[in-house]
Formats: sequence, C-alpha cells, structure tokens
Amino acid sequence: MNPDQSKVIQGLCREDLFTVVHEQFQTDTADFADILLPATTQLEHFDLHSAYGHLYVQANEQAIAPMGEAKPNTEVYRLLARAMGFESSLFETSDEDLAKEALHVNGSTAIYPPKEAFDGMTLERLRREGPVRLSLPKDYAPFAEGNFGTPSGKCELFSQVLAARGIDPIPHYVPPHEDPLTQPELAKKFPLQMVTPPEPSFLNSSFVNVEALRKAAGEPKVQIHPDDAAARKITDGAMVRIFNDRGSFKARATVGESVKPGVVVSFGVWWNKHTKDGVNCNTTTSTKVTDLGGGATFFDNLVEVAAEE
Repeated sequence: MNPDQSKVIQGLCREDLFTVVHEQFQTDTADFADILLPATTQLEHFDLHSAYGHLYVQANEQAIAPMGEAKPNTEVYRLLARAMGFESSLFETSDEDLAKEALHVNGSTAIYPPKEAFDGMTLERLRREGPVRLSLPKDYAPFAEGNFGTPSGKCELFSQVLAARGIDPIPHYVPPHEDPLTQPELAKKFPLQMVTPPEPSFLNSSFVNVEALRKAAGEPKVQIHPDDAAARKITDGAMVRIFNDRGSFKARATVGESVKPGVVVSFGVWWNKHTKDGVNCNTTTSTKVTDLGGGATFFDNLVEVAAEE
C-alpha cells in the first residue's frame, strides 16, 4: 500500500471489507469494488430536477434505453428489496409515482420553499409545458419577514439553542483545526496553509472521465507566492512535493501573486490514476469535522512544499 494514500483508500483496502459500487464511470472508488454495477446516466432514466440556484422544476424524460445492464438507483433498490423479501408496498412504486408524491406537498411543514410554491405543480403539467416556475412572487424574498429556522423565527444574534448545549450563544470566531497562530509548533514543520478548491475544468469527480477536460487542466498544480517560492528555491514550472505528517503528493509549481504569502492552492478532484505519483491532494487533508455542522475541514491543512531533486 502506498503510504501516502488517504485514510479513505486505506479503509477500502481492508481485507474484511466487501465493497459494491454502483457507478457510471471507472472512478477511483470503483477501482476498489468487489462488485461493480453499471449505473444509468441522465439520458437513460426518468427523474425530477428540482431548483438548484433557481426556482424551476423540470421532468427529466428518458431519451434512450439503458446501455448494457445499466440500471438507475431506484431499480437497484427494487431488485434488492424483491430478492430480500421486503414489503412490495415500500419498494415497488414506479419512478413516475415517486415523482408525483414528491410534487404533492400539501402536508409539508417546510418553511422554504413553502407548500404553496407547488400549487398546480403536477407531473402531467411538467411533461406538457417543460420547466415550470414554482408558484412564488416575482420578487420572492423568503426571509424578508423572518421565517428563519429558529424557535423565534428571527435571525438570532443570541441563540438559546446553542446556550442550552453549552456553546457560546453569541457569534464568535472559532480558530481552524490547523493554523499557524493556533498551532505554532506544527507550523514550524509545515508553515503553509493549503486550500484545495476543485479543478475548474472538472468541478466534480465524474467529469474527470472526460479526456478533453483532463487535457484542458493539464496536470495537478500548486500555486505559491514568489516569496515562499524563493525561500524554497522553487521556480515557476518546477515539479514540487507537497507534504505533511498525513501524506504527500506531487504537483507542478505555479509561482505568482495569485495567492498570499503563507498560502498555497492546489486544485483537487483529480483521479489518482491520472496523476504521476498515483495520489492527489487528499493525501494531506485531515479527517476532522467542524464543531457544529459536522462538515469537512480540508482547508484547515498545514503543509510544506519542497522542490523535487
């Protein structure tokens, strides 16, 4: 096992783990599957597209028959439930009927969007008209009169809910898990704060399958400020090693003022199989989670960068 592999990959390599992956492409995760099941694409199954940064709902009609033995998630669940003898009433509902249930929200208590937003919204209408806007005012401002998800319905500067949990109820600064100011001893070894946004050519891992996008991205890179590069004898375009106690990976240095001193940026989402050393920036990131939301802390990541000899 490569010592620089992430903890997730180390877990997938366990002898006692049986892994089933349902995928459209041969992703990094699919490489570790004991059984790999082909999944349908958007063209091969029916679905509903809800609002994502807009106020429209749309029916996604199946354009072609599934290729090979590919199946949608819902059909895999139906087949598993049937084989395991589960109640048919729970798992035999068609995708179209599931869509109708999703659009019928009369019993919903959600604040956003309110149930009135779905007035007149039916699957038949979506199929007839195409994308349909939610039944909301033109200048819809959901929180103009409150309606926040708090006991008072207001945007609370003092949170009684947090106070009851023994957490400071007033907005305050929580230091990162890893930061030169809060962990000076660690920063002596790894003085650079690394940020790992997604590679603009990919945005999410499924697009890495497209060869043209990989060519557009070129190869993994790390942006470093001229002052930090000079101190490490790193020149623009040089191959460097980014590392900490968790792992390391290689990338091409881009020296410039696109980043501040003390900060390096390496675009992520590269599949391991498409990197020169078989790993990506995930090897250096922490598995710790945030205090309230339980989110990732992969930007709280102290590293060092060294020129490859």
